[in-house]
Amino acid sequence: QLRLVESGGGLVHAGESLRLSCVASGFNLDYYAIGWFRQAPGKERKGVLCINSNGHITNYTDSVKGRFTISRDNAKNTVYLQMNNLKPEDTADYYCAEGPCGSSWLRFKTWGQGTQVTVSS
Repeated sequence: QLRLVESGGGLVHAGESLRLSCVASGFNLDYYAIGWFRQAPGKERKGVLCINSNGHITNYTDSVKGRFTISRDNAKNTVYLQMNNLKPEDTADYYCAEGPCGSSWLRFKTWGQGTQVTVSS
């Protein structure tokens, strides 16, 4: 059974950093693209960054450019989202999912349970 589990969320102050982890089980992550998405309260789920099997990165939103990076460690079956210089508007539930980078979140099939990120001003 394919499974993704996120961790690393928390409450931080503006300007601080967090690193989210997405650990896969039940499949070899080497061959899959993984995206990070976020959903703020009352808002639509939106893409953040996605990395495909050969390391190519797709950026879904200009608001994280220069602050967030995505990486993968296939040996650990894990994809990371490094978030620096966090802003209150980054507050959301963050999810990782398996699917085609660059596509709408609707095309991503396997999802984690999410991890909450709260940034105070």
